Amino acid sequence: MFNIIFFVLLGLGVLFCFLRLLLGPTIVDRAVALDTFSTVTSSILVFLALFFKRGIYLDVALVYAILAFVGSIVIARYIEKGI
Repeated sequence: MFNIIFFVLLGLGVLFCFLRLLLGPTIVDRAVALDTFSTVTSSILVFLALFFKRGIYLDVALVYAILAFVGSIVIARYIEKGI
């Protein structure tokens, strides 16, 4: 029962992030939504590692989180400088 509730909540988080990504009035709102989307996606990968008892998903989640962080820094610099 806990797994179903957790998975539904993560699904709602993905849905709300995707809506903010599409409907965000400013580029900053869209950048924050994209960062939150990547965080929720990393959480889903960690949950799948727990659910399937496979450690490889943790490695994938770690690499994905690092790449998402670097991407967020690049987007923030682009917004700040406007290059």
